[in-house]
Amino acid sequence: MKKLPARTMHIALPLALTFVMTFLVSGISTIRAIGFETGMVPRWMESWMASWMVAFPIMLLLMPAMRRLLSFLIETK
Repeated sequence: MKKLPARTMHIALPLALTFVMTFLVSGISTIRAIGFETGMVPRWMESWMASWMVAFPIMLLLMPAMRRLLSFLIETK
C-alpha cells in the first residue's frame, strides 16, 4: 500500500484527531441530552458534523501555538 508523503502529517493528524474526538464527544452529549430514542442517530450525526466543522480549523490554528507553549514545559531530546 502506498503511503502519503510526510509533509501531509500536519493536516492528517489534526484531521484524524478532531474526527474521532468530535464523534465521541458529540455522541456522549447527544445521548445525555435526549437519551436513546428514535431519531437519536441523525441528531448525533448533525451535531458531530457541526462540531467537527468548528474543531478542525481551530485545531489547525492552535496546534503550532500549543507546540511552542508546551516546548517551554516539556523537555525534548
